[in-house]
Amino acid sequence: MKRTNTRNISFIGSGNVATHLALALHAAGHHIDQVLSREFDHAHLLAARVGAEAVVRNQMLRTNADVYIIAVGDDALYDLGLDLNLPSSLVLHTSGATPAEVLNRVSRRFGVVWSPQTFVRDIAMDYTHMPICIEGCNDKVTAEIEELFSTVTDCIHRLDFGQRRWAHLAAVFVSNFGNAINAVAQDIMKAQGLDFDMLRPLAEQTLRKWDYGNLHVQQTGPAIRHDEKTLNVHRRLLFEQPQLLQLYNQLTELIQTPPLSKS
Repeated sequence: MKRTNTRNISFIGSGNVATHLALALHAAGHHIDQVLSREFDHAHLLAARVGAEAVVRNQMLRTNADVYIIAVGDDALYDLGLDLNLPSSLVLHTSGATPAEVLNRVSRRFGVVWSPQTFVRDIAMDYTHMPICIEGCNDKVTAEIEELFSTVTDCIHRLDFGQRRWAHLAAVFVSNFGNAINAVAQDIMKAQGLDFDMLRPLAEQTLRKWDYGNLHVQQTGPAIRHDEKTLNVHRRLLFEQPQLLQLYNQLTELIQTPPLSKS
């Protein structure tokens, strides 16, 4: 990772993404000036961790920071795009599914910093190899964003909006949907008085399949074998849980007839 001049950075938002980006940039030697959030307690907690000032109103936000990182929900992001005026600063949002141009009224230098990573506020992370996807409004701004985040991680990808929204969709399948399915498995094991950790080696071995290429051709289990007897045993177990039965059938069909190319 490269070392560059220290930047003066303010955050708008104090949730999971803001927390980890602020901690990462602070650890890299940058100065976190202010943390703006409508929830003062949240802003104060993050500000205290990075030596910043907590503020609760847009009017309290100083306009002389080098960089502003807006880490809020997408709906709020559009509102802030109309409310803020920071023409001389680099202004970035963190959404995977929103175009950079939502900020074109805020500043002449705008862009995106998004990570296909799951962030939990109170769980520490190693940021050294954290994937960061960036986009700037022009080549010069993109290079500036890359220079800033190269002080944090050695894994930076330049993605335009078209690429980023597909990457975001794929990340939802990997993380959000994957976690939801694992949570179902956890509930099943708990309901039967079984130790969920019994399945940890299976989860770890499944993840290692990433190292061997095409995941479609590495699929195992009763669905890919068209083992109808086993599939029907599982369906009977789920008979009184129609939502899970429907999910089971949909995932079975997905395995047997994947919608995307196997190439």
